Amino acid sequence: MSKPIFPAASILGYPRIGPNRELKKALEAHWAQKTDEAMLHAAALQLQKANLSRLAALGLKPDDASLPGDFAYYDQVLDATLALSALPTRFADLADANGAIDTAASFVLARGDESRAPQEMTKWFDTNYHYLVPEIGETTPIRANATALVESFTAHAANGTTIRPTLVGPISYLLLAKAEDGAAPGFDPLARIDEVVAAYAKILAELSAAGAPWVQLDEPGLVTDRGAELAVPGALAETVYTKLAAATARPALLVTFGYGTAGDPARPGATQGLLARAGVEAVHADVVRGALPTAEFLGDLAGSTLVAGIVDSRNIWRNNLSASLEILKSLRTEVEKADGTLAVGTATSLQHVPHDVALEANLPAHLPEWLAFANQKVAEVITLAKGLSEGESAIAAQLSAAESAIAHRAGFAGTTVAAVRGRLANLTTADFSRSDAQTRKAAQEDALELPPLPTTTIGSFPQTTQIRTARAAHKAGTLDDAGYEGFLKEEINRVVELQERLGLDVLVHGEAERNDMVQYFAENFDGFSETENGWVQSYGSRATRPSILWGDVSRPAAFTVPWISYAASLTTKPLKGMLTGPVTILAWSFIRDDAPLSVSANQVALALRDEIADLQAAGISIIQVDEPALRELLPLRAADQPKYLGWSVDAFRLATAGAVDATQIHTHLCYSEFGEIIEAIDALDADVTSIEAARSRMEVTADLTSYGYSRGIGPGVYDIHSPRVPSTEEVAELIDIALGSLDPKALWINPDCGLKTRGYAETEASLANLVEAAVAARATLGATV
Repeated sequence: MSKPIFPAASILGYPRIGPNRELKKALEAHWAQKTDEAMLHAAALQLQKANLSRLAALGLKPDDASLPGDFAYYDQVLDATLALSALPTRFADLADANGAIDTAASFVLARGDESRAPQEMTKWFDTNYHYLVPEIGETTPIRANATALVESFTAHAANGTTIRPTLVGPISYLLLAKAEDGAAPGFDPLARIDEVVAAYAKILAELSAAGAPWVQLDEPGLVTDRGAELAVPGALAETVYTKLAAATARPALLVTFGYGTAGDPARPGATQGLLARAGVEAVHADVVRGALPTAEFLGDLAGSTLVAGIVDSRNIWRNNLSASLEILKSLRTEVEKADGTLAVGTATSLQHVPHDVALEANLPAHLPEWLAFANQKVAEVITLAKGLSEGESAIAAQLSAAESAIAHRAGFAGTTVAAVRGRLANLTTADFSRSDAQTRKAAQEDALELPPLPTTTIGSFPQTTQIRTARAAHKAGTLDDAGYEGFLKEEINRVVELQERLGLDVLVHGEAERNDMVQYFAENFDGFSETENGWVQSYGSRATRPSILWGDVSRPAAFTVPWISYAASLTTKPLKGMLTGPVTILAWSFIRDDAPLSVSANQVALALRDEIADLQAAGISIIQVDEPALRELLPLRAADQPKYLGWSVDAFRLATAGAVDATQIHTHLCYSEFGEIIEAIDALDADVTSIEAARSRMEVTADLTSYGYSRGIGPGVYDIHSPRVPSTEEVAELIDIALGSLDPKALWINPDCGLKTRGYAETEASLANLVEAAVAARATLGATV
């Protein structure tokens, strides 16, 4: 029997936040108790219908499962947890009599409640999206709950749209999980794979009964080193998908592998062939960041469809349609030899890019024709599929327009700037080094005279409605420069006074003048542009607007100095200058695809080096250069990581090496597996590093101790990604854990991250508890510190 043929053009997912952040607004209104659950569901369904209608209007067919059903209220991994009813013990009371978890309960997992911290968040592979980490133990319940998936499918089917239900695959789900607290030492969540596969089989059966012709299972875990070990013949991937494919009552399966090459990178296409032979009807290959499947393994397709993910879904540059079409034609030749079919798709879900270039009215005139956001990428997929089936003449106009835009970009002034390139060429090894850490420590202790266990925050304070309103009024011209400057100074006064009243030791100015920790720098650097509506989901209801790096980077003039100097004039306590580091500026921007990332990093580093020099000249003695994204860009394969860590560490050192000994350089990292990059963190040569640690209950201290980390360290004791106010006792417990393994003389007390997204009431209460716990710990230490 021949296998069903997958649609000729499709995408793996679509931005779910909404072109005007409709999901964010609906969620936050519901959490603020302004709407009930029925109203939230109605708003979500309306957004989904609008998205699906838009995709159909762009050319994807609404009746052949080319439209992905990938909507999630908060996170796709959380949705898999709900579909498996996999509640950890501490949340067991949230399940109903059948073990199912409703929407309200799911938000407790995501956000916590008064008595429970939420599930840990961490980065989704090498992106800026955050997922909720499943907690799986030996006895965690695993029970199929397809209700939400079936209801979504049937609701859209009633409106004439056949979606393709989408779920994180069983192997990736367990690879992304961590052992539940209380699990036996060394317990591996993959030990539960048989039960998870059985639950997935039931979910597939229920979707089949509801009429779903295709289901998409995402297995990006197989593009990692550990996943590759599971993707060889006879290993777990073959076993799992042989079982799922053998079920008689199931939809056809599309299994996807975004974010790189699945399986052994030296054998591209082998994993796709393995699953095709196991009976999977359609297999996907990321041919943007991954390698092209080779003819050797394409012969194993056994009549399946290969979905070539040739449209970049993680960056915003226009596709080189001519080059892509040639690749597709070559692939088709080999696929058809195996009686297979070639389809065109995206490399990953489009959740990583904004909705539509057409929503950007104020980009520089040269830029729009270079760009493709989600809607334009859908059009590129459809264009390439048409060119593949009907020939180049059928898409001649699109090919010509793409070639013209690419040529215009290459020759545009600002793409390459001789002065910037010349400054890079003149760098020497001395430009990347400061004096030794002990010499600096002595100079800083004399200059700063800080108490033991010094308290501080990470940088930003709440961005209130009043701040956003004033910023919008200034942008619109209804608030003049003097009025806006006066407003910001009042806000800075408020923040400094609050910190002094709370008793914090090292203060910040609060960053009221900044709309975003990356965009603010992009606005003040040449070579960047900013969007107005280019929102991309970071987690839950949170979205960012990545800036666009399109040319060589330089800093025309100092821009943080006036605000930070003003704040410093209001206090006798040390006040930190706040900068965003070169790697994070790149990681949270849409970066160039026409220049090495290492070159762009050093250009940004030199711009920051100039700003640090000006801050020092203004008398600022502590300067924080945040690198929360250092781990984020780490390549998924260990073999590729040393090169990345080499240039990323060098960029940070280039930015900070001009600081004098008495200037204390801080950095901040969050939501990372720190143990994987502890050596690189040390090599940054920062004097103090603050890190996310509250949700994981100081797991990182074991890595720090094992490594012998001896620099200043501030593991976070207040999880700012939840609205919970941690009690003094909670904070004190975390401080005690840290003191149990870290040198008290090196320990700082701080939140996990900046406070921009929190409200003032919870911020003030939480910081008061933080200071109280730190003062008590300081008293207990006494003369031993």
